[in-house]
Amino acid sequence: MIRVLLADDDPLVRTGLKMMLGGADDIEVVAEAADGARAAAAVGEHEPDVILMDIRMPVMDGLAATRALTRHGAKAPQVIVLTTFDEHRLVVEAMRAGAAGFLAKHTAPEDIVAAVRRAARGEPALSPSAARALIEHAAAGPDDRAEHARQQLALLTEREREVAEAVAEGLSNTDIGTRLHLSLGTVKAHLSSALAKLDLDNRVQLALLTHDARPRS
Repeated sequence: MIRVLLADDDPLVRTGLKMMLGGADDIEVVAEAADGARAAAAVGEHEPDVILMDIRMPVMDGLAATRALTRHGAKAPQVIVLTTFDEHRLVVEAMRAGAAGFLAKHTAPEDIVAAVRRAARGEPALSPSAARALIEHAAAGPDDRAEHARQQLALLTEREREVAEAVAEGLSNTDIGTRLHLSLGTVKAHLSSALAKLDLDNRVQLALLTHDARPRS
């Protein structure tokens, strides 16, 4: 079962999400929180695999809570930011905070369920508009950020860089293994090593860094 925590200050939204996810036989809502601080506190007690996190909440907002939670390393839950504020700036901030996904609240129920499953597998869960925002952000990046990203990626082995490039293209671990003729376990090992060397929390942040390093046309 995929254990999910719902963090939103609107009880009606939490109820709707709980009913939506309740229709999936492989997903269980284990806790709810009305603000980011309570969400962070609930993680230790309920050990969720995935958090659906609103951005605008009292006490501690969703971005601050995501930053706090992703510091837990391999034991950290995957955070999907789910918000009515589909702004490009927020997409990039959420990804840099360590979120594994970004969805607008008007996303179709079946797509939210699919996103939870992807996040639980360690794969990115982005709405089409969020994906476009990341692409535009990477394309418009300043030269100093690009140079920093290239210096960071230089820390990786050639194989780790190949894995990073494939991650930036949106490939799953299985697809990366097929492209590079590697076993799934080897792909995961290279990915984990790259994240550790770069002090990153997840593959979305690795994809951002890789996009930043690419030459501007």
